[in-house]
Amino acid sequence: MTSDELKTLVKKLNAQATQAKMDLHDLSEELPIGWERVPEQAQKTFEAYARLAAAG
Repeated sequence: MTSDELKTLVKKLNAQATQAKMDLHDLSEELPIGWERVPEQAQKTFEAYARLAAAG
């Protein structure tokens, strides 16, 4: 993978992780409505940041 490809990948993964974080944040602001979706969204956020960390 070239340096430019890596930068593009990291940018994409960063955007995905940021969106997952914002989705989790939005969900938390609506609590107790939607409380049952917290574990699923937290897992998505965790995985997004794990992919970002592995790429960086």
